[in-house]
Amino acid sequence: MDLEFCAPCLFGLEGPLGNELRHMGVRDVRAEDGRVYFSGDEADLARVNIKSRFAERVLIVAGRTPAGDFDALFEGVRAMPWEQYIPRTGAFPVKGYSHGSAITSVPALQRCVNRAVADRLGRAYGLERLPETGALYQIQFALTRDEAALYIDTSGPGLHKRGYRPAQVEAPLRETLAAALVDIAGYRGRGDFCDPFCGSGTVAIEAALAARGRAPGINRGFAAEKWPNFNISWDRLREEARAREFHRDYSVFASDIDGKAVALARENARRAGVEDIVRFETADAAKFSRPTQGGILVTNPPYGERLLDVRQARELMRDFGAAMKKCPGWQVNIISSDEELEKFYGRRAAKVRKLYNGMIKCGYFMFK
Repeated sequence: MDLEFCAPCLFGLEGPLGNELRHMGVRDVRAEDGRVYFSGDEADLARVNIKSRFAERVLIVAGRTPAGDFDALFEGVRAMPWEQYIPRTGAFPVKGYSHGSAITSVPALQRCVNRAVADRLGRAYGLERLPETGALYQIQFALTRDEAALYIDTSGPGLHKRGYRPAQVEAPLRETLAAALVDIAGYRGRGDFCDPFCGSGTVAIEAALAARGRAPGINRGFAAEKWPNFNISWDRLREEARAREFHRDYSVFASDIDGKAVALARENARRAGVEDIVRFETADAAKFSRPTQGGILVTNPPYGERLLDVRQARELMRDFGAAMKKCPGWQVNIISSDEELEKFYGRRAAKVRKLYNGMIKCGYFMFK
């Protein structure tokens, strides 16, 4: 079956995600704010879920329709070929949002979409009442400027939930963002990599997964695995992903001043299967030193949003910057919401990319 997909992502990650999808061999890749569209078949549905490091989920695009009022929305949704995706026993709850449109009530929109889908499926299957006792086909809608886009979620829990981080420290970095920070910094598994503010270890673990070439979703399940009407060999695709892993020596280091965080990070690395790659230690980043002559450093230090206050965060960054002056050769990459980070770090960044850490607008400061 030829399908159109939408892969939502954190703002600022459209470029890395688009490149990743092209490397997977899918077709018609095109980016918009916070999402990347592409075309493919049922195997691509599974392959992107298993392998993507940057997508938040994979959605099937069911269709688009004008939605200036409820009648237009109902008729447009009912005209979409839902029976191609949802079997007679499938459950199809609805959720979504409205932005800049005449219809603003999300509960009313949910009811309208649900009735339209039920009407279409009831006619297709000759049923007055659909059982909805089977697999879950979560429907999502996005109503923007009086046009509605309708999707079916294939992922289930968000793809940032790799399964290795059941517990975490305060103010964790989302796994998809951590993976993107590593990718943008240019780490490809060669040379030294370090995170001196490692917290629960997410950046270092994502660096290790990328270096090994391990598909981040290889050990978790997806909603579409339970869809009886989609002919996908999930086990075969997982085995193909495992066969593409690299096994060589890596130099990935991570540290934190909080010994409990380090213990948690070490356990998370074990769950991720990279405990043999990442070396953790308890250490003060303000006294950073390594015996090697440089490498790639990627880190998410406290910046006064959720940990420490702004003054404390800036003092910490001043001390860290002073320590790094004694360690030449390191390519330092710092994500922070502090627009004055360069001033306190003590150097001008070669480049600053705009990214979002959750809802927090940040800069990714790249010091060469």
